[in-house]
Amino acid sequence: MRNGKISAGPLASGRVTAALMLIGGAAICCAGSGVRAEESPDASAQLHARTIAVTVCGTCHGADGNSTQPKFPRLAGQNAKYLEAQLKAFRSQSRGDPDAISYMWGMAAELDDETIAALAAYYAAQKPEAGPRAAQAHTTRGREIYEKGIPAEGVPACSSCHGADAHGTQDFPRLASQHEQYILKQLGSFQSNMRNVAIMHGVALNLKSPEMQSVASFLQSQP
Repeated sequence: MRNGKISAGPLASGRVTAALMLIGGAAICCAGSGVRAEESPDASAQLHARTIAVTVCGTCHGADGNSTQPKFPRLAGQNAKYLEAQLKAFRSQSRGDPDAISYMWGMAAELDDETIAALAAYYAAQKPEAGPRAAQAHTTRGREIYEKGIPAEGVPACSSCHGADAHGTQDFPRLASQHEQYILKQLGSFQSNMRNVAIMHGVALNLKSPEMQSVASFLQSQP
């Protein structure tokens, strides 16, 4: 580490060299950030973050954040404020899903606030690629659940927080084009409370596996 910033070379103490993992991607819940939107990273922080993103994070998430590995979330086009919040949650070890523990607790421990903000800005500026389309039956049912929820089962519409286009907001993550596998994994973590987020626990608790599958298939296919 140099001056509180993680270097692009090998990490100390045998820490994983996997890239920075986020849900979604994949992380699907709302979280706040301690960095104000008007505080843009300076040029040196931006360059440093880009180097990390390309040489370290790119191993799993792709150099431009368009991961091709379903296990790892796509970060391109994700909302910067949400990304900052998740990186800080990894750093504080308050996000506890299995991949966070295995990969991101160690990775984020090396990041200072300035680098986190610059990484978030870098990924937010990347153009997301469209995900593969699923079977029409899945996407039709998934769209219905996303837009209207399942009132009889107490499941609210996902669009009320993540937007009609699934592009999210500053506080709620973009879900469009996210890997189906990653979304399913995170929904399972919310359902079991492994990711302890009250709002998402309530949403996922009443979702059955086929319904989760349909929503995830629909979201993966959105631009």
